[in-house]
Amino acid sequence: MRDAGSGSAAGGVALVTGASRGIGRELVLGLAAAGWSVGALARDAQALDALVEEVADRCRRTGSGGRAVATVLDVTDVAAVPAAVVALEAELGGTDLLVNCAGRIEADEVPVWEADLDQVRAVLEANVLGPFALVRAVVPGMVARGGGRVVDLSSGAAHKDSGLHAAYGASKAAVFRLGGAVAAAGAEHGVRAFELSPGVVRTAMSQGMAQHAGRTEWTDPADVVAMVLALGRGDLDAFSGRFLRVGADTPASLAAAAARGLDARARRLDVVPWGPDDPLA
Repeated sequence: MRDAGSGSAAGGVALVTGASRGIGRELVLGLAAAGWSVGALARDAQALDALVEEVADRCRRTGSGGRAVATVLDVTDVAAVPAAVVALEAELGGTDLLVNCAGRIEADEVPVWEADLDQVRAVLEANVLGPFALVRAVVPGMVARGGGRVVDLSSGAAHKDSGLHAAYGASKAAVFRLGGAVAAAGAEHGVRAFELSPGVVRTAMSQGMAQHAGRTEWTDPADVVAMVLALGRGDLDAFSGRFLRVGADTPASLAAAAARGLDARARRLDVVPWGPDDPLA
């Protein structure tokens, strides 16, 4: 267990998977800077140590009151997930916000019928079984305490067909349905869930994708942090069970849309009827 900072956090307690690099790392830093106590989960012990030290240094300099505790965890080791969550919550308290950020994409950009099944299995284990295990370990505590929020890092691949990266697309669609299940079953218990596409942040994964070769405009990680903070505060609870995208959406634009009223099917994973005469309408 690696710990930085002390005292209670103004923002609550958050757990972030995939915390050692990329978007997950930015979320740990941003949440702690906003006063949250953050449990960081990732496979890379050395990177987690460096992250915890950076959080401690920043929080000392800014007086934010945030803190970070880190535990090594491979989310595909589903048997290890409950113990990791118990260890972090023993140090930080019950989780208010779970961010499922850990994920992977298959290396081969090929049509689905040429997909390597070992790569498919690895993607589904990381992107679907991992979040499922985290939900099972974290959400019962949220229910017992009367509420909490789950944010799944999603992608346009969750709702758009593509000829490439079929395993990644299937995994993100599956997690969208998982988040919807959490939102539906958790509503009466004060538990909300959101599918958040971070846009196109410059990470090792995004830079390795052919579709982003030559890209010069990238999503600012600060915008992702701002959106997660808004979700964590409960500012956007009307979007529970729905899809959000950093860049196309901002906390202000989403709050305005919610104030106008949301159609029951808006931003959900659904089958669009062909018209009013469609028997599925």
